[in-house]
Amino acid sequence: MPATTGSIGRLSRLLALVPWLLVNDGVTVTEAANHFDVSPDQLEKDLWLLVVCGLPGYGPDQLVDIDFWDDGRIHVLDPQTLRRPLRISPAEAMSLLVALRLLAQVPGSHDRAALISATNRLQHAVGEVDSSVLLKGVDVDAVLSNVTRGLQEHRILHLRYGGAAGDSVTQRDVEPLRLEATDGRTYLEGFCRSAGAVRTFRIDRIIGVEVGDVIAATEAQIPKTSAPEMAFTAKLILQPQVRWALDVHPMRMVTEHPDGSVTASIAAHDRAWLVRVIMSLRGYAELIEPAELRNVLSEQSAAALMAYDDLAATGSPGGHDMEV
Repeated sequence: MPATTGSIGRLSRLLALVPWLLVNDGVTVTEAANHFDVSPDQLEKDLWLLVVCGLPGYGPDQLVDIDFWDDGRIHVLDPQTLRRPLRISPAEAMSLLVALRLLAQVPGSHDRAALISATNRLQHAVGEVDSSVLLKGVDVDAVLSNVTRGLQEHRILHLRYGGAAGDSVTQRDVEPLRLEATDGRTYLEGFCRSAGAVRTFRIDRIIGVEVGDVIAATEAQIPKTSAPEMAFTAKLILQPQVRWALDVHPMRMVTEHPDGSVTASIAAHDRAWLVRVIMSLRGYAELIEPAELRNVLSEQSAAALMAYDDLAATGSPGGHDMEV
């Protein structure tokens, strides 16, 4: 099942469900379930929950009234205050804008024209956030591919870079150091030979990049750094006692099991962080993949248990047990 089965996703679905049903009066439970990407059973549970929601007082005339049990078709009789779809808040709009800008810089088969169009429309709706704009026509995939090659092979990069202060385009020879993601944007940090100092370049402002010769003797007196750890996806099983983790961590439900446990996926870029998250769930979470991380988790869990055993054997500092 999709991630909308979580409590936060369910709340969003419930708030959107009533206005949609008003516009689509008489749809079947199955049709509504397909639209919201849930099972018919889940949609019926949503409807039963809605009909006991309402305004304080909670009398018959203060509850949401929906008829869906007579002929299998759904009719909203009294939507209370849920007649109109909710509008996103400024903070939510800003989060979407940041996410769209970041997605535009990620390699892959995205519809970049649609991304730019959506970003511009959202930018217009929320107002001007800063003076920067997305440069149209930039092949982000090609830019990132060449920048990555330059980092891996330690080669000079010849950049054509559009600055944010104006419409000028400058030529830069850059010794690449690292890629970084900050505030929803991806940046290249490198030693700019033109400026004679380390500079940071926004990936979506690099109009073009050519990979040059191997850097034999760098002009920058900066230690070489490795590229950041790549993001990965792990799969784990959560027992019913820790299903709340779906709403706290960046997890997505994959399968719900009859005993109440779930198989979930989680996106991460720091393996040590993921190990700490799983250990914090007190044995109610089992890591399925990646397989190589299972050994690390097993070793660290055993070390943690051994530390508790040592503490129990030695007691408090000084060899005396503490009274509580």
